[in-house]
Amino acid sequence: MKLTTLCLVLAVAAAGVIGCATNDGDDGSWTTVAEADLTPAQQQQLDRAMEARKILFSRLSTKLKSTLEEAGPVEAIGVCKDAAPVIAEEVSEEHGLRIGRTSFKLRNPENVAPDWAKSVVEDRVSENTYLAGPGGELGVMLPIRVQAPCLTCHGGEEDIPAEVQASLANYYPEDDGTGFTVEDLRGWFWIEVGS
Repeated sequence: MKLTTLCLVLAVAAAGVIGCATNDGDDGSWTTVAEADLTPAQQQQLDRAMEARKILFSRLSTKLKSTLEEAGPVEAIGVCKDAAPVIAEEVSEEHGLRIGRTSFKLRNPENVAPDWAKSVVEDRVSENTYLAGPGGELGVMLPIRVQAPCLTCHGGEEDIPAEVQASLANYYPEDDGTGFTVEDLRGWFWIEVGS
């Protein structure tokens, strides 16, 4: 669970993955909605979003765990880079929504937040956040916190083994996904569900 959780949270949690993120052009009409104020339709959208996140997390963690056990953390970084976006795209298609991860300190530059989510990222909102879109969409932002095993890839320089540092430099030359400590906000899962 140690290293698995690390790379799982690394991959699924915030660092750079799930590359379904596109910027749609926010016209300012997305509004924050309290969970207690969600309409029945929005609650159904939230249920779909939570199920998709659960499946994404499960698939990615399974892939990471097997890679960690068979090949170690250096190889697991490749899973985060290559397999995670594919898994995210599959989940997006299967559930008819968009799902990804983002952070204020990106590892993968393709994980930029969708426009509707940028204010949550900029403000580093640390609780679940729901936004209603102009066409009946629901945007969901679910925080990801750093766990102890995550430090192997996301900690300070003293936490990250030299071989992992070298692999990160190879896969992510402009990596900004380090320097975290346990319980820090690492980023968010974002999910956008159409009406």
